[in-house]
Amino acid sequence: MRELTTVDLRDLALGATVLGTGGGGDPYIGRLLAERQLRSGRRIRVVSADELDADALVIPTSMMGAPTVIVEKLPSGTENVTALRALEARLGRTAAATMPVECGGVNSMIPLYMGALLDIPVVDADGMGRAFPELQMETFHIYGVSGSPMTVADDKGDAALFETGDNRRMEWLARGVTIRMGGASYVSMYPMTAAEVRRTAIPGTLGLAQAIGRTLREAREAHRDPFAALTEMLGSTIYRHGAVLFRGKVVDVERRTVEGFARGTATLESFTGTDRLQLTFQNEHLVARSDGEVRAIVPDLICTLDSETGMPVTTESLRYGMRITVYTISTPELMRTPSALETFGPAAFGLPDAYIPVEDLVNGDA
Repeated sequence: MRELTTVDLRDLALGATVLGTGGGGDPYIGRLLAERQLRSGRRIRVVSADELDADALVIPTSMMGAPTVIVEKLPSGTENVTALRALEARLGRTAAATMPVECGGVNSMIPLYMGALLDIPVVDADGMGRAFPELQMETFHIYGVSGSPMTVADDKGDAALFETGDNRRMEWLARGVTIRMGGASYVSMYPMTAAEVRRTAIPGTLGLAQAIGRTLREAREAHRDPFAALTEMLGSTIYRHGAVLFRGKVVDVERRTVEGFARGTATLESFTGTDRLQLTFQNEHLVARSDGEVRAIVPDLICTLDSETGMPVTTESLRYGMRITVYTISTPELMRTPSALETFGPAAFGLPDAYIPVEDLVNGDA
Protein backbone atom coordinates (compact mmCIF):
# COMPACT_ATOMS: atom_id res chain seq x y z
CA MET A 1 0.00 0.00 0.00
CA ARG A 2 1.15 3.54 -0.65
CA GLU A 3 -0.38 6.88 0.30
CA LEU A 4 -0.51 9.65 -2.27
CA THR A 5 0.69 13.16 -1.52
CA THR A 6 -0.53 16.30 -3.25
CA VAL A 7 2.52 16.20 -5.54
CA ASP A 8 1.79 12.54 -6.36
CA LEU A 9 -1.80 13.44 -7.15
CA ARG A 10 -0.79 16.23 -9.51
CA ASP A 11 1.72 14.00 -11.31
CA LEU A 12 -0.93 11.30 -11.62
CA ALA A 13 -3.48 13.74 -13.05
CA LEU A 14 -0.96 14.95 -15.63
CA GLY A 15 -0.07 11.39 -16.67
CA ALA A 16 -3.72 10.40 -16.78
CA THR A 17 -4.41 13.22 -19.22
CA VAL A 18 -1.74 11.74 -21.50
CA LEU A 19 -3.24 8.25 -21.18
CA GLY A 20 -6.66 9.77 -21.89
CA THR A 21 -5.54 10.08 -25.54
CA GLY A 22 -7.30 13.42 -25.89
CA GLY A 23 -10.45 12.23 -24.08
CA GLY A 24 -11.47 10.81 -20.76
CA GLY A 25 -12.39 14.28 -19.54
CA ASP A 26 -9.92 16.78 -18.12
CA PRO A 27 -8.89 15.46 -14.67
CA TYR A 28 -8.43 19.00 -13.27
CA ILE A 29 -11.84 19.07 -11.58
CA GLY A 30 -11.46 15.56 -10.21
CA ARG A 31 -8.01 16.42 -8.90
CA LEU A 32 -9.40 19.42 -7.03
CA LEU A 33 -12.02 17.20 -5.38
CA ALA A 34 -9.33 14.73 -4.31
CA GLU A 35 -6.97 17.47 -3.11
CA ARG A 36 -9.72 18.90 -0.96
CA GLN A 37 -9.97 15.53 0.78
CA LEU A 38 -6.22 15.53 1.44
CA ARG A 39 -6.37 19.05 2.87
CA SER A 40 -9.14 17.93 5.23
CA GLY A 41 -6.83 15.27 6.67
CA ARG A 42 -8.13 12.23 4.79
CA ARG A 43 -5.86 9.72 3.05
CA ILE A 44 -5.65 8.33 -0.47
CA ARG A 45 -4.42 4.74 -0.18
CA VAL A 46 -3.44 2.85 -3.34
CA VAL A 47 -3.08 -0.94 -3.23
CA SER A 48 -2.51 -3.79 -5.64
CA ALA A 49 -5.28 -6.34 -6.05
CA ASP A 50 -2.94 -8.90 -4.46
CA GLU A 51 -3.13 -6.98 -1.18
CA LEU A 52 -6.89 -7.60 -0.89
CA ASP A 53 -8.64 -10.80 0.19
CA ALA A 54 -9.63 -12.81 -2.87
CA ASP A 55 -13.36 -12.42 -2.13
CA ALA A 56 -13.19 -8.69 -1.23
CA LEU A 57 -15.80 -6.66 -3.16
CA VAL A 58 -14.31 -4.05 -5.50
CA ILE A 59 -16.69 -1.53 -7.12
CA PRO A 60 -15.25 0.76 -9.81
CA THR A 61 -16.53 4.36 -9.83
CA SER A 62 -16.47 6.77 -12.75
CA MET A 63 -18.07 9.52 -14.81
CA MET A 64 -19.95 8.83 -18.04
CA GLY A 65 -20.71 11.23 -20.88
CA ALA A 66 -19.16 13.72 -23.27
CA PRO A 67 -16.00 15.46 -21.97
CA THR A 68 -17.30 18.72 -23.45
CA VAL A 69 -20.23 18.63 -20.99
CA ILE A 70 -18.23 18.28 -17.76
CA VAL A 71 -16.33 21.47 -18.62
CA GLU A 72 -19.58 23.42 -18.15
CA LYS A 73 -21.51 21.12 -15.80
CA LEU A 74 -19.21 20.70 -12.82
CA PRO A 75 -19.77 17.84 -10.36
CA SER A 76 -20.29 18.55 -6.66
CA GLY A 77 -18.73 15.26 -5.57
CA THR A 78 -21.92 13.75 -4.17
CA GLU A 79 -23.03 12.13 -7.43
CA ASN A 80 -20.62 9.19 -7.24
CA VAL A 81 -21.52 8.54 -3.62
CA THR A 82 -25.20 8.31 -4.62
CA ALA A 83 -24.37 5.77 -7.34
CA LEU A 84 -22.10 3.68 -5.12
CA ARG A 85 -24.55 3.52 -2.21
CA ALA A 86 -27.36 2.51 -4.57
CA LEU A 87 -25.27 -0.34 -5.97
CA GLU A 88 -24.20 -1.47 -2.49
CA ALA A 89 -27.86 -1.54 -1.47
CA ARG A 90 -28.69 -3.71 -4.49
CA LEU A 91 -25.82 -6.12 -3.75
CA GLY A 92 -26.38 -6.19 0.00
CA ARG A 93 -22.64 -5.68 0.51
CA THR A 94 -20.30 -2.77 1.17
CA ALA A 95 -17.36 -2.12 -1.14
CA ALA A 96 -14.00 -3.05 0.35
CA ALA A 97 -12.24 -0.99 -2.33
CA THR A 98 -12.86 1.03 -5.47
CA MET A 99 -10.85 1.36 -8.68
CA PRO A 100 -10.85 3.13 -12.06
CA VAL A 101 -12.59 1.72 -15.10
CA GLU A 102 -10.04 3.70 -17.13
CA CYS A 103 -6.72 5.22 -16.13
CA GLY A 104 -7.09 8.18 -18.51
CA GLY A 105 -8.62 11.55 -17.75
CA VAL A 106 -11.11 12.42 -15.03
CA ASN A 107 -11.95 8.76 -14.38
CA SER A 108 -8.51 8.26 -12.89
CA MET A 109 -9.33 10.92 -10.29
CA ILE A 110 -12.87 9.96 -9.26
CA PRO A 111 -11.87 6.70 -7.51
CA LEU A 112 -9.09 8.54 -5.65
CA TYR A 113 -11.59 11.11 -4.43
CA MET A 114 -14.03 8.36 -3.45
CA GLY A 115 -11.33 6.37 -1.69
CA ALA A 116 -10.36 9.38 0.42
CA LEU A 117 -13.95 10.41 1.16
CA LEU A 118 -15.11 6.90 2.14
CA ASP A 119 -11.79 5.74 3.65
CA ILE A 120 -11.41 2.72 1.37
CA PRO A 121 -8.36 1.76 -0.71
CA VAL A 122 -8.07 2.27 -4.46
CA VAL A 123 -6.80 -0.62 -6.56
CA ASP A 124 -3.86 0.21 -8.83
CA ALA A 125 -5.34 -1.23 -12.03
CA ASP A 126 -8.05 -0.49 -14.57
CA GLY A 127 -9.96 -2.05 -17.44
CA MET A 128 -8.83 0.06 -20.40
CA GLY A 129 -5.17 0.95 -19.97
CA ARG A 130 -6.12 4.33 -21.48
CA ALA A 131 -9.54 5.93 -22.12
CA PHE A 132 -12.29 4.58 -24.38
CA PRO A 133 -15.75 6.08 -24.96
CA GLU A 134 -18.01 3.07 -24.29
CA LEU A 135 -18.70 1.01 -21.16
CA GLN A 136 -18.20 -2.43 -22.71
CA MET A 137 -14.74 -1.44 -23.96
CA GLU A 138 -13.15 -2.99 -20.89
CA THR A 139 -10.80 -5.89 -20.29
CA PHE A 140 -13.31 -6.76 -17.55
CA HIS A 141 -15.91 -7.34 -20.27
CA ILE A 142 -13.50 -9.17 -22.58
CA TYR A 143 -12.49 -11.65 -19.89
CA GLY A 144 -15.95 -12.41 -18.56
CA VAL A 145 -17.06 -9.92 -15.88
CA SER A 146 -20.63 -8.60 -16.06
CA GLY A 147 -20.93 -4.81 -15.96
CA SER A 148 -24.24 -4.97 -14.13
CA PRO A 149 -25.90 -4.53 -11.77
CA MET A 150 -24.93 -0.94 -12.56
CA THR A 151 -26.11 2.35 -11.10
CA VAL A 152 -26.19 5.79 -12.71
CA ALA A 153 -26.66 9.03 -10.73
CA ASP A 154 -26.88 12.73 -11.49
CA ASP A 155 -26.45 16.08 -9.77
CA LYS A 156 -30.08 16.13 -8.61
CA GLY A 157 -29.74 13.00 -6.48
CA ASP A 158 -31.59 10.80 -8.97
CA ALA A 159 -30.30 7.27 -9.52
CA ALA A 160 -31.13 4.49 -11.96
CA LEU A 161 -30.35 0.77 -11.68
CA PHE A 162 -29.63 -1.43 -14.71
CA GLU A 163 -29.50 -5.20 -14.76
CA THR A 164 -28.73 -7.01 -17.99
CA GLY A 165 -26.53 -9.88 -19.05
CA ASP A 166 -25.35 -7.94 -22.10
CA ASN A 167 -22.65 -5.32 -21.44
CA ARG A 168 -23.22 -3.68 -24.82
CA ARG A 169 -26.90 -3.27 -24.04
CA MET A 170 -25.90 -1.87 -20.65
CA GLU A 171 -23.88 0.80 -22.47
CA TRP A 172 -26.83 1.62 -24.75
CA LEU A 173 -29.32 1.90 -21.89
CA ALA A 174 -27.01 3.92 -19.63
CA ARG A 175 -26.04 6.25 -22.50
CA GLY A 176 -29.69 7.13 -23.05
CA VAL A 177 -30.22 7.93 -19.37
CA THR A 178 -26.97 9.93 -19.28
CA ILE A 179 -28.20 12.09 -22.16
CA ARG A 180 -31.39 12.79 -20.24
CA MET A 181 -29.35 13.59 -17.13
CA GLY A 182 -27.78 16.46 -19.04
CA GLY A 183 -25.01 14.69 -20.95
CA ALA A 184 -22.95 13.65 -17.91
CA SER A 185 -23.65 11.09 -15.19
CA TYR A 186 -21.74 9.26 -12.47
CA VAL A 187 -21.71 5.49 -12.34
CA SER A 188 -20.79 2.41 -10.35
CA MET A 189 -20.49 -0.80 -12.37
CA TYR A 190 -18.52 -4.01 -12.92
CA PRO A 191 -18.76 -5.07 -9.26
CA MET A 192 -16.29 -7.92 -8.81
CA THR A 193 -14.06 -9.71 -6.35
CA ALA A 194 -10.38 -8.95 -5.94
CA ALA A 195 -9.67 -12.33 -7.53
CA GLU A 196 -11.58 -11.23 -10.64
CA VAL A 197 -9.63 -7.96 -10.69
CA ARG A 198 -6.37 -9.90 -10.70
CA ARG A 199 -7.58 -12.02 -13.63
CA THR A 200 -9.09 -9.32 -15.84
CA ALA A 201 -7.54 -5.90 -15.08
CA ILE A 202 -4.47 -4.18 -16.47
CA PRO A 203 -2.19 -3.86 -13.43
CA GLY A 204 -0.25 -0.84 -12.23
CA THR A 205 -1.86 1.77 -14.45
CA LEU A 206 -2.32 4.42 -11.73
CA GLY A 207 1.38 4.04 -10.98
CA LEU A 208 2.10 4.33 -14.70
CA ALA A 209 0.09 7.57 -14.94
CA GLN A 210 1.98 8.96 -11.95
CA ALA A 211 5.33 8.01 -13.52
CA ILE A 212 4.38 9.66 -16.83
CA GLY A 213 3.36 12.86 -15.04
CA ARG A 214 6.51 12.88 -12.94
CA THR A 215 8.66 12.32 -16.04
CA LEU A 216 7.08 15.26 -17.88
CA ARG A 217 7.29 17.52 -14.82
CA GLU A 218 10.95 16.72 -14.12
CA ALA A 219 11.89 17.12 -17.79
CA ARG A 220 10.23 20.52 -17.86
CA GLU A 221 11.99 21.59 -14.64
CA ALA A 222 15.35 20.42 -16.03
CA HIS A 223 14.71 22.02 -19.45
CA ARG A 224 14.99 18.59 -21.11
CA ASP A 225 13.08 17.37 -24.15
CA PRO A 226 9.88 15.99 -22.56
CA PHE A 227 9.19 13.65 -25.45
CA ALA A 228 12.63 12.04 -25.32
CA ALA A 229 12.25 11.61 -21.57
CA LEU A 230 8.82 10.02 -22.02
CA THR A 231 10.10 7.58 -24.66
CA GLU A 232 12.93 6.53 -22.35
CA MET A 233 10.59 6.03 -19.40
CA LEU A 234 8.01 3.96 -21.30
CA GLY A 235 10.66 1.49 -22.47
CA SER A 236 10.74 -0.15 -19.03
CA THR A 237 6.93 -0.51 -18.73
CA ILE A 238 4.39 -2.93 -20.21
CA TYR A 239 3.59 -0.20 -22.75
CA ARG A 240 7.16 -0.48 -24.10
CA HIS A 241 7.07 1.85 -27.11
CA GLY A 242 6.53 5.60 -27.39
CA ALA A 243 7.41 7.89 -30.28
CA VAL A 244 6.76 11.31 -31.77
CA LEU A 245 4.47 10.90 -34.77
CA PHE A 246 3.99 14.48 -35.99
CA ARG A 247 4.74 18.08 -35.07
CA GLY A 248 2.73 20.99 -36.41
CA LYS A 249 0.01 23.54 -35.84
CA VAL A 250 -3.73 23.03 -35.70
CA VAL A 251 -5.30 24.43 -38.87
CA ASP A 252 -8.84 23.07 -38.50
CA VAL A 253 -11.08 21.54 -35.80
CA GLU A 254 -14.57 20.15 -36.39
CA ARG A 255 -16.22 19.05 -33.15
CA ARG A 256 -19.80 18.28 -32.11
CA THR A 257 -21.58 16.56 -29.25
CA VAL A 258 -23.70 13.74 -30.69
CA GLU A 259 -25.50 10.89 -28.87
CA GLY A 260 -23.54 11.57 -25.69
CA PHE A 261 -20.11 11.66 -27.35
CA ALA A 262 -17.77 14.41 -28.50
CA ARG A 263 -17.07 13.49 -32.13
CA GLY A 264 -14.98 15.21 -34.76
CA THR A 265 -11.68 15.70 -36.52
CA ALA A 266 -8.63 17.89 -36.10
CA THR A 267 -6.19 18.70 -38.90
CA LEU A 268 -2.56 19.58 -38.24
CA GLU A 269 -0.12 21.09 -40.72
CA SER A 270 3.64 20.68 -40.41
CA PHE A 271 5.63 23.83 -39.68
CA THR A 272 7.07 23.66 -43.20
CA GLY A 273 3.55 23.53 -44.64
CA THR A 274 4.35 20.40 -46.66
CA ASP A 275 2.57 17.70 -44.64
CA ARG A 276 -0.79 17.29 -42.92
CA LEU A 277 -2.10 14.88 -40.31
CA GLN A 278 -5.78 14.32 -39.60
CA LEU A 279 -6.99 13.02 -36.24
CA THR A 280 -10.43 11.45 -35.90
CA PHE A 281 -11.89 11.27 -32.40
CA GLN A 282 -14.89 9.98 -30.47
CA ASN A 283 -14.12 11.52 -27.08
CA GLU A 284 -10.64 10.00 -27.59
CA HIS A 285 -8.38 10.01 -30.67
CA LEU A 286 -9.11 6.90 -32.73
CA VAL A 287 -6.93 7.16 -35.82
CA ALA A 288 -4.24 9.41 -37.28
CA ARG A 289 -3.94 9.61 -41.07
CA SER A 290 -1.54 11.36 -43.40
CA ASP A 291 -2.30 11.43 -47.14
CA GLY A 292 -4.96 8.81 -46.49
CA GLU A 293 -2.48 6.41 -44.88
CA VAL A 294 -2.91 5.23 -41.30
CA ARG A 295 -0.10 6.38 -39.02
CA ALA A 296 -1.58 5.11 -35.74
CA ILE A 297 -4.90 3.52 -34.76
CA VAL A 298 -6.84 2.21 -31.76
CA PRO A 299 -6.26 0.55 -29.39
CA ASP A 300 -2.77 2.10 -29.50
CA LEU A 301 -2.67 5.53 -27.88
CA ILE A 302 -2.66 8.74 -29.95
CA CYS A 303 -1.84 11.66 -27.66
CA THR A 304 -1.78 15.38 -28.38
CA LEU A 305 0.66 17.47 -26.35
CA ASP A 306 1.82 21.06 -26.43
CA SER A 307 5.06 21.15 -28.44
CA GLU A 308 6.80 23.57 -26.09
CA THR A 309 5.80 22.30 -22.65
CA GLY A 310 4.83 18.68 -23.21
CA MET A 311 1.51 19.34 -21.48
CA PRO A 312 -1.32 17.16 -22.85
CA VAL A 313 -4.15 18.80 -24.79
CA THR A 314 -7.63 17.24 -24.72
CA THR A 315 -9.96 17.06 -27.72
CA GLU A 316 -12.30 19.65 -26.20
CA SER A 317 -9.33 22.04 -25.81
CA LEU A 318 -7.89 21.79 -29.33
CA ARG A 319 -7.96 25.20 -31.01
CA TYR A 320 -6.81 26.74 -34.28
CA GLY A 321 -3.16 27.81 -34.16
CA MET A 322 -2.04 25.52 -31.34
CA ARG A 323 1.45 24.07 -31.81
CA ILE A 324 0.96 20.36 -31.17
CA THR A 325 3.12 17.27 -31.02
CA VAL A 326 1.27 14.02 -31.70
CA TYR A 327 2.81 11.24 -29.63
CA THR A 328 1.94 7.54 -29.91
CA ILE A 329 2.19 4.80 -27.28
CA SER A 330 1.79 1.06 -27.82
CA THR A 331 -0.77 -0.81 -25.72
CA PRO A 332 0.00 -3.86 -23.54
CA GLU A 333 -0.39 -7.30 -25.11
CA LEU A 334 -3.52 -7.90 -23.00
CA MET A 335 -5.20 -5.27 -25.19
CA ARG A 336 -4.08 -6.78 -28.51
CA THR A 337 -5.63 -10.24 -28.35
CA PRO A 338 -8.29 -11.08 -30.97
CA SER A 339 -11.08 -10.74 -28.39
CA ALA A 340 -9.68 -7.40 -27.23
CA LEU A 341 -9.47 -6.04 -30.78
CA GLU A 342 -13.04 -7.18 -31.39
CA THR A 343 -14.15 -5.02 -28.46
CA PHE A 344 -12.05 -1.89 -28.90
CA GLY A 345 -10.11 -2.28 -32.14
CA PRO A 346 -10.81 -0.28 -35.32
CA ALA A 347 -13.91 -2.24 -36.36
CA ALA A 348 -15.58 -1.55 -33.00
CA PHE A 349 -15.64 2.14 -33.98
CA GLY A 350 -16.79 1.54 -37.55
CA LEU A 351 -13.34 2.26 -38.99
CA PRO A 352 -12.50 0.46 -42.25
CA ASP A 353 -8.82 0.05 -41.40
CA ALA A 354 -7.05 -3.05 -40.09
CA TYR A 355 -5.16 -2.84 -36.82
CA ILE A 356 -1.41 -2.57 -37.23
CA PRO A 357 0.76 -2.10 -34.12
CA VAL A 358 2.04 1.44 -33.92
CA GLU A 359 5.66 0.34 -33.54
CA ASP A 360 5.40 -1.37 -36.95
CA LEU A 361 3.84 1.74 -38.52
CA VAL A 362 6.47 4.06 -37.03
CA ASN A 363 9.37 1.76 -37.97
CA GLY A 364 8.02 1.18 -41.47
CA ASP A 365 7.51 -2.58 -41.00
CA ALA A 366 3.82 -2.58 -41.99
